[in-house]
Formats: sequence, structure tokens, C-alpha cells
Amino acid sequence: MNPVYDFTGQVALVTGAASGMGLATARAFAESGAAVALTDVDTRALDAAAKDLTDAGHRVLALTCDVADEDQVAAAVDRTVEMFGRLDMAYNNAGIQIPPCDAADEAVEAFDRVNAVNLRGVWASMKHELRHMRAQGSGAIVNCSSLGGLVGLPGRASYHASKHGVIGLTTSAALEYAPRGIRVNAVCPGTIDTPMVSDMIAKGELDLAEAEANQPVNRLGTAEEVAQAVLWLCSPGAGFVIGVALPVDGGYVAR
Repeated sequence: MNPVYDFTGQVALVTGAASGMGLATARAFAESGAAVALTDVDTRALDAAAKDLTDAGHRVLALTCDVADEDQVAAAVDRTVEMFGRLDMAYNNAGIQIPPCDAADEAVEAFDRVNAVNLRGVWASMKHELRHMRAQGSGAIVNCSSLGGLVGLPGRASYHASKHGVIGLTTSAALEYAPRGIRVNAVCPGTIDTPMVSDMIAKGELDLAEAEANQPVNRLGTAEEVAQAVLWLCSPGAGFVIGVALPVDGGYVAR
């Protein structure tokens, strides 16, 4: 049984919200009473997700946004505040994976692309969320890193660099904004059953049996399990939790 949170009267923003962990978290925020802004680069999937939540009676705003473009990020955050009047919580989830590659052979375009989305996208999102939260004097931000932000794996240097960077952004901003009433933390998901992971398995970039065996719980995680970690970090129950990089990985990094 999941904990029950009451976010009535609060506003949440979720990036990469059209599917996977982003959609599960947006739904969990909405079901807990929050008004939710969903952003994603995939307009069709975003509109479908927003319609499902709206049809269920939730207050939802759908905004097409490429987090690699700071101007689009700023506009999405500003529009959220214009629509709902404030911003209390944010989950900066948008991210991409790239095919594994020998570090000596990786193209600069691959490095630039994965860091533009996974690292600069989180930086831009957090920057513009903090502008509004700073004026309020309150807020909670959760950035999505990865177990790849805590460890290294062969063939994944650029992706892991982006996710390590997210933790650096998180801890520095957390220290800067804790005295101002704003908490910043990160989640570090392991291998989660999402469309992105399914695509990696289908392309032969990830072996399912190996992925399950590498997580001591012997299964993939669910998007809903990550969502519950995000909601806890945004809740008063985590009021004394600042600057953590929380593994949600079935025990992977505890081995």
C-alpha cells in the first residue's frame, strides 16, 4: 500500500511527463490533489496523457517543451505559474539514453545530445523553477539522476557523465536554497520497466535477464515505485531531507 499525500492547493510540474516515470509521477501528484503541469517533447503522447488525467477530474496543463532549449523551459515554467498561480513542486525527469559505445569511439554529437537533455535540461528546468520558488520562499524540487549517477559502467561514459552531473547540480543548489525554504533532492532509479527500457531491450542494448539479476530484488522496478519516492521527497515527511541522491534501484548500489 502506498502512502497517502494531500497536496490539495499545491502545484507540481513534471518534465518528460508523457510516459514512464514522468507520467506515473504526474498521475500520483494529481491523485494527491495537486494541479499538475506536464511537459514533454512528444506532443501527441503528451496530449493523450493530459486527456486521461483531465477525464479523471484532475487539473492539468499540457505544454510541449524540449528541455534542451532553455527558452522553451522558461516559457513552460512561466505558463505554469500564470495558469495555476504558483509552483510548489517539480520533478525534472526528462532524459534520454544513447546506444552503448566504446569511450574511444564515441562521437561528439552523441556526447552533446545526451548532456543537452539529461544535464543542461535539468539545469534549465531547476533554474527557472527556482526563480519562482525563490519569490515564494518555499518549494521542493526533485531531479532525476540514475544509478548511472552513482556508479560507472563500460560503454556508458557519456550517459553516466550526464547523470553524475545531475547530482552535482542537485547538491550545490540544495545547499544554496535550503536557507530560503526550498528543498532540492535527486532520485537515482535503477532499471525501471518503462518504454525507454523496453526499447533498449528490443534493440539488444540491454539484456533483461542480466538487468534483473543485477538488482538484488531480482526484478525491474516500476514507474510507480519511482513516483512514490518523488512524492515522499516533495512531502512534509521529507522536510529535513536536503541534497540527497536517493537510490531507487532494488539494491543495485548496495551490493
